[in-house]
Amino acid sequence: MNQPVNPADIHKAIVEQQKIQDRKKLMVNGVLLLLLLAAPFVMYPVFLMKILCFALFAVAFNLLFGFTGLLSFGHAAFLATGGYTTGYLLSNFSGLTTEMGIIAGTAMATLLGLAFALLSIRRQGIYFAMVTLALAQLVFFFFVQSEFTGGEDGMHGIPRGELFGLINLEDNLNMYYFVLVVFIACYLLVQRIVGSPYGQILKAIKQNEPRAVSLGYNVDRYKILAFVISAALAGLAGSMKSVVFQLASLNDAHWHMSGEVILMTLVGGMGTLLGPVVGATFVVNIEYLLSQGPLRDWVDPILGGTFVLTVLAFRSGIVGEIQKFIKKNLG
Repeated sequence: MNQPVNPADIHKAIVEQQKIQDRKKLMVNGVLLLLLLAAPFVMYPVFLMKILCFALFAVAFNLLFGFTGLLSFGHAAFLATGGYTTGYLLSNFSGLTTEMGIIAGTAMATLLGLAFALLSIRRQGIYFAMVTLALAQLVFFFFVQSEFTGGEDGMHGIPRGELFGLINLEDNLNMYYFVLVVFIACYLLVQRIVGSPYGQILKAIKQNEPRAVSLGYNVDRYKILAFVISAALAGLAGSMKSVVFQLASLNDAHWHMSGEVILMTLVGGMGTLLGPVVGATFVVNIEYLLSQGPLRDWVDPILGGTFVLTVLAFRSGIVGEIQKFIKKNLG
């Protein structure tokens, strides 16, 4: 005769399993943190900062696409808005500290994200994507025509300044650790959002929006908030990037950049926390390696082929496929 299952035992087993998973995540994150702390002594810090800025951009996009199910073709607008705003303020107001310029750029991208969200959030699927693309193109043409952006020449010579008036950011090592701290803080923020009740509602909306509506959730409000947070983090990535390279250009506002962040997210693994970071690292390194060799004119076709291959054969991305392998073979 089968013994009745004690609910307390089931709960205890679930808690123990969760503790084991948390310990594994903590170990992985600890190893990655040690590698990132030591990285600038092995690799060129500016190149590492480029990876971190694009990784933050991809993490921001993944919050909207991977966890909420909203495919935006306009995220380049937020990246560029953050970069141009920060660049203009730091270049024209000598008394403004670097962190205040970055905050201002992030705030402007946040406001733009709110405007985009209010105009597009009631659309779904390809219609939502097309509306965001159209709005982003309006922003692109605004930057092309505006004198303060430098037009096609871009905005050059953006000063790095000093952090809190104390730390000289002209030093690449200081700048790298500042970017690293900002990236880790934003990564942990997204991790907290995804694991919170709000994050669970976002996942429910992605999986079955009509059911979420039937349960009484105001899905538009949740999606607008996710869009705004995503835009803010993308703007922060753009602000950091403009300070790192002391440059803001139209490349960041072009639709090609919106496509590139989609590629980063899909290659790394959308709907995973680490996937966008891995995807950004992969894409940035591939672009650099190809541009240094005889295939420099084939960068875009090769990235396009990578995108097609990922969609057809590795739909879970690098991190997703690794997770599936571990779950299947190692429990």
